[in-house]
Amino acid sequence: MTLQVIGAGFGRTGTLSMQKALNDLGFGPTYHMNDVFQNRSHVQQWLDFGESGTADWDDLFAKYRAAVDFPASCAWEQLYAEYPDAKVILTVRDPASWWRSTSEVIYPARTMFPAWLRRVVPFTQRWVDMVERVVWTGVFDGRFEDRAYAIGVFEQHIETVKAHCDPDRLLVFQVADGWEPLCDFLGVPVPAEPFPHLNDSASLKRRFAIMRWGTRLAPPVAAVAALAAVARRRG
Repeated sequence: MTLQVIGAGFGRTGTLSMQKALNDLGFGPTYHMNDVFQNRSHVQQWLDFGESGTADWDDLFAKYRAAVDFPASCAWEQLYAEYPDAKVILTVRDPASWWRSTSEVIYPARTMFPAWLRRVVPFTQRWVDMVERVVWTGVFDGRFEDRAYAIGVFEQHIETVKAHCDPDRLLVFQVADGWEPLCDFLGVPVPAEPFPHLNDSASLKRRFAIMRWGTRLAPPVAAVAALAAVARRRG
């Protein structure tokens, strides 16, 4: 299996919808940040990429036909050279709304795991380090919170991809465009079902909030349960 589609768009530009769309069109499985959690060895591979700028792409994407979202979009240029027959989809959205969504939804995930969990479950610390190194430092130079700077990086990224890619291999796409331009670009029929619209900000924020509060409540809950168990035995 080899990559046929490279998603060059940043996270929060409709990448989960694009993952579902590509899977529905027969270009799956499609790699997404969620897949990093299902392939934990990939965290170290992306950490290494953050240091060296390269990776064993055939190994990393051995089971995938397409890749979208962070961290894959951070390596779009390397993947473009590695897979000369692959097409590139650059998902975009209004820069101001992109920064607002990213700052409210995925940037706070940096603090999602408390210190105790990162010590007990080393994978969580490696994941935080990977995202920090590859995305927040690697792409945004540690200045994502500077709105003007981050938006400038976003806009420059779009222009760089447009300038670098062969026009025949590139589609600049907004999820609101629907099936037609995507299917025309990929040379496949338009499905009967509506274009997927997934991963709205509210649901993702709720998911992260549950994880954040759940991991912070776990130690005191466990302590209370342990004390209750001791009391029952003594009783």
